Amino acid sequence: MIGRLTSVYQRGMRALGRFSMYRLVLVALAVLAAIALALSVFGLVLPSPGALLATAAVLVGVGAIVDGAAHRILGLVWRPESTLITAGILLFVVRPGLDAAGLAGAAIAAAAASLSKYLIVWRGRHILNPAAVGATVATLSTLTTSAWWVGTPALFAPLLVLAVLVLWRTEKLRVVGLFLVVAMVVGAARTIVQLLAAGLSLPLETLLQGLVVQSPFLFLGAFMLSEPLTLPPRRRQQYLVAVVVGVLAGWPIPLGIITLGQERALLIGNLIAFAFAARGAVRLTLVRRVALTPTIQELTLAAQRRLAFVPGQYLELDVPHRRPDARGTRREFSISSAPEELPTIRIAFRESRGGALSSYKRALAEAREGDVLAVTGVWGDFVLPRSADAPVLMVAAGIGVTPFVSQLRHLQLSGARRDAVLVLVASRADELAYRHELEQTGVRTVVFTPDEPAGLPAHWAWAGGERLTADGLAAAVPDIAARHAYVSGPPALIADLAPALGRARSLTTDAFAGY
Repeated sequence: MIGRLTSVYQRGMRALGRFSMYRLVLVALAVLAAIALALSVFGLVLPSPGALLATAAVLVGVGAIVDGAAHRILGLVWRPESTLITAGILLFVVRPGLDAAGLAGAAIAAAAASLSKYLIVWRGRHILNPAAVGATVATLSTLTTSAWWVGTPALFAPLLVLAVLVLWRTEKLRVVGLFLVVAMVVGAARTIVQLLAAGLSLPLETLLQGLVVQSPFLFLGAFMLSEPLTLPPRRRQQYLVAVVVGVLAGWPIPLGIITLGQERALLIGNLIAFAFAARGAVRLTLVRRVALTPTIQELTLAAQRRLAFVPGQYLELDVPHRRPDARGTRREFSISSAPEELPTIRIAFRESRGGALSSYKRALAEAREGDVLAVTGVWGDFVLPRSADAPVLMVAAGIGVTPFVSQLRHLQLSGARRDAVLVLVASRADELAYRHELEQTGVRTVVFTPDEPAGLPAHWAWAGGERLTADGLAAAVPDIAARHAYVSGPPALIADLAPALGRARSLTTDAFAGY
C-alpha cells in the first residue's frame, strides 16, 4: 500500500515539477479568480463582477507601484510574480466593493502588504505573511474588513482541486492537513459551546458544511500558511505552527474591534516560525566552478555570514535575471558539503545537453567567480535517523547523490559510524559524481551503470550493467526490510522503485523534477 501511494505521489510530482512553486501558486490564484468572476455574473458569490474587477485593479496597481518603488530605491530586481501573488490572495480576503471607502481599504491592504516585505524583515527575510499583514492593517483602518468571501459553496470544489495541486507541489499536504483538522475540530467545539450557551441547536450536517465548505480554512492553509519563507525549516516545527494557527483560527479570541482569528492567527504562527528559523537571506560568493562529470557542475561558494544546516538539507538559491521563464528565479539545491566545512558550501547541478535551457540555468551558467548570489533559506527533513544504530539504505540517481555526499562526509569528518549501504544509479560510468569522495568514506556501494566503472575499490560492486528496478534493488540489498530507506532522484525513478521501498522500515524521499 505504501509503495503504491509513493508511486502515485511521485508521478504527480513529476508532472507538477514543470512549474516553480511560485508560478503554480500564481496560476492557481488566477484560475480561481477567473472562476469567481464567472460565478459573480450569476450571483453565486458575494461580490459583483464590477466590484471584483475594480478591487483586483486596485490591489495589483497599488502593489505594483509600491513594489516597483521599493525595488528601485533598494536597488533590487522587481519580481512582478510576487506582486501578483499577494494581490491574488488579498482579492479573496478583503471585501470587494465599488464604493470609495472599500477601494481605499483595498489600496491600504495592498500597500501595507508590499511594504511589509521590506520593513518587517530580518537580514533580508520577511518575517510575516505579506497578505496577512495587509488584511490586518486594512481592517484596523476601518475602511474595509477581511471578509474571507472565498469560503462559499460555489467556490469550494475548484478551490479544493487547486489547493491539492499547490500543496502537492510544495510538499505541504500533511502540514496543511493537520492545520485543517485542528481548525475544524476547534471551530466545531466553539460553535457547539456557543449554541449550548444560547440554548440553541444546529443539525450536524449544517455544522459540518459551515466548517468545511463555507469557512476560510482551506484557502488560508493552501495559499498562506504553506508559504515556504514563513515556515520553520523542519517538519515537526511546521506541525507545531499548524496546530497553533489552527487553534487560533478555529476559536477567534476577541481583541477590541477585531478578533484574533484567520490572518492574525497566521501572523502569530509566523512569529513562532521565525523563532525557530531566524535564518534570513544569506549571501554567498562564488569561489570556484568545476566539472564533476561531463554533465554535472559543482559550485563552491563562501557564506558571508553564519549559516547552519543539517546534512541532507537543501538551500533555495535566488539568481535574479531578465525575463525569467515559467520556472522563476529560485531553485532548490541539496547541499553537498558537510557542516564541518563551513563557511564553504558546495552545491551541484546538471547541465542540459541539447534542447532549450531554462532561463535560470542560463543565468547560473553565466555566473562568474566573485559574483554574489543569495540564499533565501535552508529547509528539509531529508536527514538520517538520530540513532546511530539505525541501519540505512541510500539510493541516489545522478545528481541526487548530493545530500548523501553531505551526510557521508559529515560522518567521516565527525568520526561517527553508521551501518549504511549506498546504491548509485548513473547513465554512464563517467557520470558517477563525487566518486572519489564517496570511495573515501568506506561505505558499501552498489553501482548501476550500463558500462563497468574502472578501478572500483573492494567495498564497491558493479551490478553488471543491469537497469535498477524494484526487483534489482531488493536483490542488491536483501536486508532492505531492516533498513531505513532514503531515496534521492527523479520522481519517476522513485515511483518505479516503490514496490521494493515499501518493504523498508521507513521511507524518506527527496524527489526533484529538474529545471
